[in-house]
Amino acid sequence: MQQFSNSNDNLPLSKFELMLKTNSVYFFDSNEFEEIILFYVDNGKFSLAKKAIHLGLSQHPTSVALKLIKVELLILDDKLEDAEKILDQLVEIEPSNEEIYIQKATIYSKKGKHQNAVDSLKTALLFSNDEADILSMLGMEYLHLDDFETARFNFAKSLEVAFENYSSLYNIIYCFDMMEQHDEAIDYLVKYIEKEPYSEIAWHQLGRQYYIVNNHLKALEAFEYSILIDENFIGAHLEKAKTLEELGQYEDAIDFYNKTMELDTPTSFAYLRIGKCFEKLEKSQKAIDYYNKTVNEDPLLDKGWLALTEIYIKNKSYHKALFYVNKALSIDEENNLYWHKFAEINLNLNLFEEASRAYYKCIGLQDDRLEIYLALADVLHFLGDFQEAIQVLLDASEKYKEAAEITFRLAGLYFLTQKDNEGFYFLEKSLKIDKEYIKDVLELFPTVFARKEINKMVQKFITSK
Repeated sequence: MQQFSNSNDNLPLSKFELMLKTNSVYFFDSNEFEEIILFYVDNGKFSLAKKAIHLGLSQHPTSVALKLIKVELLILDDKLEDAEKILDQLVEIEPSNEEIYIQKATIYSKKGKHQNAVDSLKTALLFSNDEADILSMLGMEYLHLDDFETARFNFAKSLEVAFENYSSLYNIIYCFDMMEQHDEAIDYLVKYIEKEPYSEIAWHQLGRQYYIVNNHLKALEAFEYSILIDENFIGAHLEKAKTLEELGQYEDAIDFYNKTMELDTPTSFAYLRIGKCFEKLEKSQKAIDYYNKTVNEDPLLDKGWLALTEIYIKNKSYHKALFYVNKALSIDEENNLYWHKFAEINLNLNLFEEASRAYYKCIGLQDDRLEIYLALADVLHFLGDFQEAIQVLLDASEKYKEAAEITFRLAGLYFLTQKDNEGFYFLEKSLKIDKEYIKDVLELFPTVFARKEINKMVQKFITSK
């Protein structure tokens, strides 16, 4: 089809625009109208495209091609019912026109009727001499239906017709990923590469699959082939850097992360990973420098603030760590990991009430790990909130019914609140569950376990078989 550029050298287009300016009426054949309309659509001038369709259909009211273009614009405007009415009329006129069924499938898909879309596309296949696009569309509809095996089959058939259709290749691998069939994906890519050995995309995807199955040496080899074919392929450089990092070759990984930034603009992800590599190399200041570059590049990347938090915790610079964890929380205050870090930092700063608030927040965010309950109970115990600590442990015991870590603490807390009956009940229960755990809780309740009758019960269980 002729491609217009908007200049006076394109007679149909310039003639049409002159007609609009002068309110004259010129005649165009239907092909010229198609070209004019598609030019406007390609350039985002939809109001002019609609005018051209209106005039085109007034001069060629029976043109199926113009009506199909009108259907496309109606679909873009989300006027699906109007588009369907036109398509129903066109089926009666040209029942073997594949484009009618393709547009019907598009409407069904937009309405969420993906099985209907599949049926319509299968009908389109019966009348098509160019199957690749329709097979690819079928694959997408099966993806919507979560039928990954059938989707993969259709993408594969599309790729057989159009062997360099990398969109279909990506989708095939996506289907394998969704089905967690990574070995099958590797087999498929190896066979594809046998036919197309200079496909940097295929080598890159093969490397990804080897990485997923933890065959990092094979992954590295695949990424190197991809780079040999296209030395400017950023994705392959990035994946190679990640693989080198996984292999513990941190200095080489840094070189390749830097290479990605030479090929394109610097990214917060590359800065972050370089920082992680320097941290593994025990070059803390270098790591901190790159974590700072990370957050300067993308202040909303909470992982960058978390990295700074963790390295300052490791360096025991808790006031700095507190500053950075607050930055992370300001971005995502619903992240239980950040609240856990917040609690850890405040414990080290002897800010116990803040730590307890953080642990409560973790539990509120459904972080119901045993360690969270225990840490909260121990902080409340330290603060003298014995009843609150007991309630936390009772809540925990509903999930962790036979946890000696809970029952021993309950025993100790009940003894501290002069509820000896409950204390002895939980102490006996604890000793039956795990009598060896007593060694871990002695320092939590030294006065309790110094009591004669309590110590006697403990010794009885310890010396028994």
